[in-house]
Amino acid sequence: MKEITEGLFVLRDEEYRKFHAKLMPNIDPERIIGVRTPALRKYAKEIAKEPVVWDFLEELPHTYYEENNLHGALLSLCYKNLDDYLEKLERFLPYIDNWATCDMMSPKVFRKDLSKVYGKVQEWIQSSRTYTIRFAVVTLLQFFLDDAFLPEHLELVASVHSEEYYVKMAVAWYFSIALVKQYDTTIGYFTTPVLETWTHNKALQKATESLRIDKERKSYLKSLKIKG
Repeated sequence: MKEITEGLFVLRDEEYRKFHAKLMPNIDPERIIGVRTPALRKYAKEIAKEPVVWDFLEELPHTYYEENNLHGALLSLCYKNLDDYLEKLERFLPYIDNWATCDMMSPKVFRKDLSKVYGKVQEWIQSSRTYTIRFAVVTLLQFFLDDAFLPEHLELVASVHSEEYYVKMAVAWYFSIALVKQYDTTIGYFTTPVLETWTHNKALQKATESLRIDKERKSYLKSLKIKG
């Protein structure tokens, strides 16, 4: 909706726009307004109860990157019922075209029924769309590496095979955090390599950069790097 988009332009930071455009080379810079995430989230909360928001959420695809980010933020604010949220999320996922929009969505409503969410994750991870797969992997990272963790989650993520950089990076990110939070179950994926070489090494690199892994363990993880 025009008035909602105009509100985003009011929040424009030109220097930030130039900087952020460099982080997303696959997005046309003309589609980036230049709104910092805290300002966008605040704006979402301000307009969430406005009637015009419902029309905005029905208007897909959006033109601007920040409109997609706003859409993702508004879904969490406007839909507190998990089934309703999932229905609207399914409609939105095909329009996500970058890592930042994908990763900023961490809906608290998922915690209402993680078993149902896991069922959706198993569907999303089989998608042919880059950012739907990434969203599935990031959802496992955000919601399923603590009390809800199961060893089969590692198997599911390890089964992802893609040449897409942002999918490979998500898998590496997931396994790096798994090494932090579920080390004993995860380490076998590196002592007997399962992941593709690039992903294996990137996961180890990110894990050894973590402040939550001690020096002795970091040294061991570094020794597991695949050379060549």
